[in-house]
Amino acid sequence: MIKVDVKDISGKVVGQETLEPKIFEVKLKPDLVHQVVVAQGANARRVIAHAKDRSEVRGGGRKPWRQKGTGRARHGSIRSPIWRGGGVTFGPTKDRNFSQKINIKMRRQALFMSLSDRARNKRILVLDKLEITEPKTKIVAGICKTLGLSAGKTLFVIQAKDTNIQRSIHNISNVDVLPANSLNILAILKHGQIVFTREALTKVSQVYLGK
Repeated sequence: MIKVDVKDISGKVVGQETLEPKIFEVKLKPDLVHQVVVAQGANARRVIAHAKDRSEVRGGGRKPWRQKGTGRARHGSIRSPIWRGGGVTFGPTKDRNFSQKINIKMRRQALFMSLSDRARNKRILVLDKLEITEPKTKIVAGICKTLGLSAGKTLFVIQAKDTNIQRSIHNISNVDVLPANSLNILAILKHGQIVFTREALTKVSQVYLGK
């Protein structure tokens, strides 16, 4: 079992916490992690590029000129793709779907593998509690400096959404915060250091293991 020191915001060790083996001691399977990362990125992808076809271009309600007798080629609509300003043939459309299906068990196992990797490399820190009564960036910046989190990307995991903490962290580069029930593999892999509160660790076990 992996045990980590529990610190207060001043950096003093106030106890120890045993990490849940089913979450923090899972064997790494790179192929599964890669599959879930690709799927999560694809599911978050926004389809922006869209070219109008002839049915979406404005105008063209009448025939440009009569069918015969003008000496010109026959045309039925100025919205035709061969006209300047007409519709686009085979252009990108917003109807494209890039989503990939990943079942819950695979997604959770990949999350546990990423957390286990951080635990094995001693990249997980546990705080006794994190309470901020007013949103001030200076408070969190001081905590990060005291705990030695100044270098590298850090993710704070808290029990539940807290506006004061979120606003305090928002303006600090390379530092983010997530509630325990919103953990995802991209967030874990993006940050080298993960800081849990004691309450958040309990919440993670409740959410992902049903304890």
